[in-house]
Amino acid sequence: MAVYRVCVTTGSYLMAGTLDNISVTLVGTCGESPKQRLDRLGRDFAAGSVQKYKVRCPAELGELLLLRLHKERYAFFPKDSWYCSFICVTAPNGTCTQFPCYQWIEGYCTLELRPGTAKTICQDSLPLLLDHRRRELQGRQECYRWKVYAPGFPGIVDVSNFEEMETDEKFALTKTAPRADQEDRSLGMKLRGLLDRKGSWKKLDDIRNIFWCHKTVTSEYVTEHWCEDHFFGYQYLNGVNPVMLHCLSSLPSKLPVTSDMVAPLLGPDTCLQTELERGNVFLADYWILEEAPVHCLNGRQQYVAAPLCLLWLNPQGALVPLAIQLSQKPGPDSPIFLPTDSYWDWLLAKTWVRNSEFLVHEHNTHFLCTHLLCEAFSMATLRQLPLCHPIYKLLLPHTRYTLQVNTIARATLLNPDGLVDQVTSGGRQGLLYLISTGLAHFTYTNFCLPDSLRARGVLTIPNYHYRDDGLKIWAAIQSFVSEIVGYYYPSDGSVQQDTELQAWVGEIFSQAFLGRESSGFPRRLCTPGELVKFLTAIIFNCSAQHAAVNSGQHDFGAWMPNSPSSMRQPPPQAKGTTTLKSYLDTLPEVNVTCNNLLLFWLVSQEPKDQRPLGTYPDQHFTEEAPRRSIAAFQSRLAQISREIRERNQGLALPYAYLDPTVVENSVSI
Repeated sequence: MAVYRVCVTTGSYLMAGTLDNISVTLVGTCGESPKQRLDRLGRDFAAGSVQKYKVRCPAELGELLLLRLHKERYAFFPKDSWYCSFICVTAPNGTCTQFPCYQWIEGYCTLELRPGTAKTICQDSLPLLLDHRRRELQGRQECYRWKVYAPGFPGIVDVSNFEEMETDEKFALTKTAPRADQEDRSLGMKLRGLLDRKGSWKKLDDIRNIFWCHKTVTSEYVTEHWCEDHFFGYQYLNGVNPVMLHCLSSLPSKLPVTSDMVAPLLGPDTCLQTELERGNVFLADYWILEEAPVHCLNGRQQYVAAPLCLLWLNPQGALVPLAIQLSQKPGPDSPIFLPTDSYWDWLLAKTWVRNSEFLVHEHNTHFLCTHLLCEAFSMATLRQLPLCHPIYKLLLPHTRYTLQVNTIARATLLNPDGLVDQVTSGGRQGLLYLISTGLAHFTYTNFCLPDSLRARGVLTIPNYHYRDDGLKIWAAIQSFVSEIVGYYYPSDGSVQQDTELQAWVGEIFSQAFLGRESSGFPRRLCTPGELVKFLTAIIFNCSAQHAAVNSGQHDFGAWMPNSPSSMRQPPPQAKGTTTLKSYLDTLPEVNVTCNNLLLFWLVSQEPKDQRPLGTYPDQHFTEEAPRRSIAAFQSRLAQISREIRERNQGLALPYAYLDPTVVENSVSI
C-alpha cells in the first residue's frame, strides 16, 4: 500500500471556503489512485485553511502527471463556490509536487490540474498530457469568445454585462464594485445641486469649490499654475498624456510660423531656424481630430479643434509654447496665436489645446492603447495558452481584472447616453471615430517605449520624468522576461516550434491589430529576442503605461480649465475677440464639468486589493530558476522606487505615477 500525503490550501478571500464534498484522483505514469474523498473531523476547506489528508493507493503511481479535483454536493446544502489556491502532494519516496490552482470552482464539476512545472507543448510527449492541453484550450475558447464592438476596434470579450462572465471574473468584481459604488454615492452627495445646474460658470474661482475635500498636492499645484506657459509645456512631459511631442528639424508647411513671430520669446541671441537645427523645437499635432464628429450637450452644439502646438526648449531647460494654430489648414480664418497676444486670446488658444489633449488622451492614449489592447492580450492568453505554459504563467498576473473593468466601462461609460455622451464634445460617435482612426495608425514603434522615444526625438529633453522612470521600469521588465524566456526557450527553434505560442501571437495580430501589416506588429515570432521584446512591451503597457496615463487624471483634471472635456463655442477665427465672459461661455457648463470630474475621481482611485508591479502572491511558477528571477525583478523594482522617491524630494511637483509601489500589475481600474 502506497500512501500519498495531500495538503490543500484554500484562499483567504471572503466566502472562499466550501461545504461541498471535495475528492481527488491522482494520475501518474504508472497508474491512477482510486477517487478519494478528503474528509476530516470538523470543518474542511474553510477560507484561509491549510488541511492535510492521506490518499492510499495499491501501488506507487510513478511521476505524477495530473490531479483530478472533484467538487460534489454535500447533503442538502445549496451548491457554493470554492477558491482553491494550490495542492501539494508528497509521494511515499518524499518527493513533493505542487499543483497550482488559484481559481474559483463553482457548482459540481471535476477540474484537472497539472504540476506547477511550466512546459511548452514541445516539452510534452505523453498523449495524456497533449490531450489535456487540447481539451483545456477547447474549453477556454468556448468560454471566452471574440466579439466586434465597432468597426475598426480591437476584438473584445463576447459578453454584454459582467453577469455573463466566467466565475473568476465575476468574483473579481465583488472586490471593487462596492467601493466604486460607495465613492459614487459619496461624491454624488457633494455634487448635489451642481449636477443639475446648466449654464456657464459665473467665475473661475467657483470651480475650486467642487472638490474642496478631495485635494491632492498635484491638483492644488495645477490650480495655482495652470495658466502659466511653463506648466503648459511641463504637462507634455509629465502630465497624463506624455506621448505627444515630436522633435522638428523643419516646420511643416501646414504651420507657417515665421521667425519674426517668435523672435520676442526666443530673444536676440538665437532664431527659429537655429533652434530647429539644435533640436530644441517640438510639435504636438492633433491631426486626428480634424474630422472627428461632434454632438450636443444640454441641447447645445459642441465644437472640436485640430490644433498644431509648437513648443521650444529654452536655455533654462523648460519647455514652453511658441505658437498655436487651431486648425490643420492655415489661412486668414485660422490665425497663429502667440504668447505676445492678449492674455485672454493666448489663454483661450492654450485651453483649446488642452481640450484636444483631453480627447486624444482619454480615447486613444488611455482607453485604446491600454484598456482595449490589454483586453485583447488577455483574451488571446486565455484562449491560446494552457495553464502549464510558461508564457501563460508569466502574463496571467498582468491580465487581472482587465476583462471585468472593460466590460463595466462598456456598460456604463461607453453605452449610448452613457457618461461619454454626457461629458465630451464628440460623444460616443466621436469615441468610435477616434479609436478606429487611432488603431489604424498605431504601430509597433508606438507600442515599445524605447523605440517611441527615439522615433519622436525626445531622448535628451531634461526633466522628462515619465521617460526616465519608464525606461528604468522597461529595463527591469526586459531583464526579468529575458531570464524567463531564456530558461524555457533556449533556441530559435524552440520558439518557432511552439505552436501554442505562435497561435497566441497570431491571434493578437488578427484581433488586436486587425491583421494590418503596416502596423509592424509581429504575426509570428522567430527568435527568443523577438519574444522578449513583445512580452516586455505587453507587460509594460498593461502596468506602467496604464499607471502613467490613468493615475493622474484627477490630479490634472480636477481644475477643469486645465482639461476641459468639451467646448461650447467654435475656435476663434480672429485675434482680439476673447474676454473673460467669452472664455467662460466656451468652457463646459456646470453639470458637464461635475459629471466629468466625478469620472476623473473614480478612475484615479487605487483598487481595493492592489497588487503592485512585480507582486505575485499566486505562485504559478514552482521551479527555482523562475522564482529567483522573480525575486531579482522585485529587488530591481524596489531600487527604482527608492531612486524615484529620492529624486522627488527635490522637485516642486513630484512625479510618482511610475513609482513601482503604486503601479498596478494590470489594467484593473
